[in-house]
Amino acid sequence: MVTAIVLMNTEGGQVARIAREIGQIPDVTEVLSTAGAYDLVAKVQVQEYEHMSEVITERLQGVEGIVNTETLMAFHTYKF
Repeated sequence: MVTAIVLMNTEGGQVARIAREIGQIPDVTEVLSTAGAYDLVAKVQVQEYEHMSEVITERLQGVEGIVNTETLMAFHTYKF
């Protein structure tokens, strides 16, 4: 399993709508609203590394109202 954490900034007043829309993407396993530098954090898990690009650049970044993203690729999961 390949895991990425995607940090996102959204347009004002759009956090809840965007979180719900992102939550409908099959490979997104969690969506969290956060305080601090980012508005939302999403955990994305796919079976093959090559599929990650499609999920993030086409599906996730295609959601209207997302201003920018930063993606962190996970090396290892220590706690389930």
